[in-house]
Amino acid sequence: MQADYVIVGAGSAGCVLANRLTEDPATRVILIEAGGRDWHPMIHIPAGYMKLLDHPTLTWGFKADADSGLNGREIPYPRGRVLGGSSSINGMIYIRSQPEDYDHWAQLGNRGWSWDDVFPYFRKAENWDGEADAVHAKGGPLFTSHTRDKPLLCQAAVEAGREMGWEFRGDLNDLPHGLGDHLGWVQQTRGGRFRASAARSYLRPAKKRPNLEVITSALVHRVLFDGKRAVGVEFSRGGVTERADAAGEVILSAGAVGSPHILQLSGVGDPEHLDRIGVPTHHALRGVGKNFQDHFITRVSCEVKDVATLNEKSRGLPFLGEIARWVLNGRGMLTYGASLVAASVKVLPESATPDVQALFASASYAPGPSRRLADTPGMTGGVWQMRPLSRGHVEARTPRPEDQPSINPRYMDDERDRRAVAGGLRLVRQWFQSPALARYVTQEALPGPDVQTDDEFVAYARQTGSTVFHASCSCRMGPDSMSVVDDRLRVHGLQGLRVIDASVMPAVTSTNTNAPTIMIAEKGAAMIRASGLVGVGV
Repeated sequence: MQADYVIVGAGSAGCVLANRLTEDPATRVILIEAGGRDWHPMIHIPAGYMKLLDHPTLTWGFKADADSGLNGREIPYPRGRVLGGSSSINGMIYIRSQPEDYDHWAQLGNRGWSWDDVFPYFRKAENWDGEADAVHAKGGPLFTSHTRDKPLLCQAAVEAGREMGWEFRGDLNDLPHGLGDHLGWVQQTRGGRFRASAARSYLRPAKKRPNLEVITSALVHRVLFDGKRAVGVEFSRGGVTERADAAGEVILSAGAVGSPHILQLSGVGDPEHLDRIGVPTHHALRGVGKNFQDHFITRVSCEVKDVATLNEKSRGLPFLGEIARWVLNGRGMLTYGASLVAASVKVLPESATPDVQALFASASYAPGPSRRLADTPGMTGGVWQMRPLSRGHVEARTPRPEDQPSINPRYMDDERDRRAVAGGLRLVRQWFQSPALARYVTQEALPGPDVQTDDEFVAYARQTGSTVFHASCSCRMGPDSMSVVDDRLRVHGLQGLRVIDASVMPAVTSTNTNAPTIMIAEKGAAMIRASGLVGVGV
């Protein structure tokens, strides 16, 4: 089989690319996905994400390495393996991040990636459920929405933030440069009562076009080369090995774990690493799989009284009522994502902008990566350092594409990260002790009143913390010798090969990564179309 473009991975970025590149009817595209169709009903019910993070077929079943900094725990590392990728299983938070993040990308030598450069691509993607304005747009593929329900405990969290001196922002995607501590209501990738995954928003309309072929349940083995030019990929499905040839380009959109892994299996990477696993070096590129970053979350939970929480609404007759609300008017807890309220606050004196993110939930959970709701009413603040200094890796362990690579974010490896984690936990504790929330608190359940010093907070974090699912930066964009792609997302030293997904971020964005990943793919698709390669024929 042959096409102009072969895209590997039908996640957030791959679905965007498949849609945008096939807008030209003269361009043929093959999109290859390791998972299957997004048929599972829990994908489309927003709150269903809690049942999907460890799903045996809709995720890869990855675990982070035992030496990732978490006391030997091999924590689950969810990555979507289904049409829509991780956008089909995530918490649906739509936040574009601080403008300074993108200005930093440009300052690192990436021309065309400042905030002013990327902002139009956020708007191009968007189909906002409100009125179009200078911040939000209508008419794009991606449904984005306000927080419609504002439970009493979440309103109290907003008021408590004001008591802390944090500025309330009516729109968390309207952030001026230099903004200080702030909080507001979270926006979602949701259209009506259903999740707006990239598969629903971008791929579903594109699948109607005759110039797009979508191949599912297919594991990509490697990129195929003719000298230094990528000419296709090898993959298997149903026990049969096949190939897809690209007359124009091969585009890796397999995510921050999958894209570096495929490059390494293709002989593109650090020669010393490739030699250790028995893969001949085709093209030396030492940065492949390096610079890996992720946000690391730890939680403060309190038991509460005299106010309704999701804990009791998720069981028995109250839950039946919530189902009815969702069916009849698209409201209630089944429309909720990971959080309804988010705060961004500075805890390190050396930071120029807020450096920890805290998500509030009118619910409480068991410790660690579990998403099981507690039996008694509770509330939770999940906090992470926005710009971690620690750097990890993604490395193939064997030449076999079916074997999980080493995934090691090296959480809290840098001393500043440990200070930020401790400061963030202490900050959330103070938030919960503000009068607007303190009136409901009966006791702090986690980490508990015995935890007071920075060392104790860090020890608690190592024992209970987990990923926020923001894997990034493992094929980073830049002009230096340890970068993997240039500022047009072309792999250094090779032709006909790009990487377009969260792995190309030079540094992880401060907040959630799904909106920025979709922006990257929108911008990448525009770059490809501007290059004149679209429609080169087959």
